[in-house]
Amino acid sequence: MATIDFHHQTSKSSATSTDSRLPTGATHAVVASILGWTLDAFDFFVVVFLMDHLAHQFGVPKSAIVWTLMATMAMRPLGAFIFGLLADRYGRRIPLMANLIYFSAMELLCGFSVNYTFFCVLRALFGIGMGGQWGVGASLAMEAAPVRYRGILSGLLQSGYSMGYLLAAVAARFLLPVAGWRSMFWIGAAPGLLGFYIWAKVPESIAWKQNRAASTYEVLKVVRRQWVRVLYLVVLLTFMMFLSHGTQDLYPDFLQEVHRVSAAMRANIAILYNLGAVVGAIIFGEFSQRIGRRVSISAALSLCLLMIPLWAFGSNLVALVIGAVLMQAGVGGAWGVIPAHLNELSADAARSLVPGLSYQLGVLLAAPTNSVQYGLRGLVGYSWALASFEIVVIVTLGILLLLGTEAHARPFVIEA
Repeated sequence: MATIDFHHQTSKSSATSTDSRLPTGATHAVVASILGWTLDAFDFFVVVFLMDHLAHQFGVPKSAIVWTLMATMAMRPLGAFIFGLLADRYGRRIPLMANLIYFSAMELLCGFSVNYTFFCVLRALFGIGMGGQWGVGASLAMEAAPVRYRGILSGLLQSGYSMGYLLAAVAARFLLPVAGWRSMFWIGAAPGLLGFYIWAKVPESIAWKQNRAASTYEVLKVVRRQWVRVLYLVVLLTFMMFLSHGTQDLYPDFLQEVHRVSAAMRANIAILYNLGAVVGAIIFGEFSQRIGRRVSISAALSLCLLMIPLWAFGSNLVALVIGAVLMQAGVGGAWGVIPAHLNELSADAARSLVPGLSYQLGVLLAAPTNSVQYGLRGLVGYSWALASFEIVVIVTLGILLLLGTEAHARPFVIEA
């Protein structure tokens, strides 16, 4: 099969790295990036567990609350552009701190919502912050990590998304019944405190210092020069978003509507399948360092495809739980490779903007996922709505990976 020919960008940063140590400053950079993405994801997934509460509180149909998820996702590219451009021009630390404070403030205000319009506007504004966090945090972590650890740290970083979902499930299970829905948003303001940790412990990226563009215009010129690659990454990430949001966002609601699973049990199941996603991200992230990025993603997608019968059509709770856990192990595994894969394919001077913008434009294009699946359930049933959607997505991703390329283990830092 023909492949898209991406000319490997050579630069002075492509020198071979021999340092396999993880210095203290690099450890803090990786920890900050993982925690930032974890808490960001928590703030997004809170709504997934509050759809009935919010619909009742604001006197709107549940579909209107589903729409706020789409509004959040639709605004994320704007955040990726703003914060990614700032990070490539002025460094990773300050934009990352500003981003954490911004989206924490939006999450806090959501807990004070007095009506649906106020809540919807705040969720859209939150989307700007959510969109800015991943690109900056991923570039900071991947640039700090020695090449030999990049795969497993990529998995750990991306597993922050599943850990955020898991924490949201834990909060829904134990905090929501005793403290109410507003408390779920108020504790979501915690990421703002992470800014102090970054200020005190996280050093600026050496790779950014070595490859800093002379101006904002120069960063944009770099992006324009690799527009074919960016376009490919946007398409790839769009279908990756179909994979993750299509298997995660409405699944608790599917368990409730089709199988009458209680709220407490839904939260328990979500905890289990997010643990599966974390394990999958780490395992397939490490595999990608050994066998390549695309092969590792394809293997994870194969696991997803095999689990669809149990995940969507399981006849009892045990089958559904096994299917959900292994499905998310595959989804998390495929995503666990993405931070390393995107950073390696990005130009040195635009390593925050290109991965972040590609990621979040994929989010924008995939924003209707929840509404489409929710609408399909009325035509073909909830099980087939989820299953048919994901079969098409997985097959398409396999084709995209065959058409693509990778820059496996490309070093980012010039060795002295």
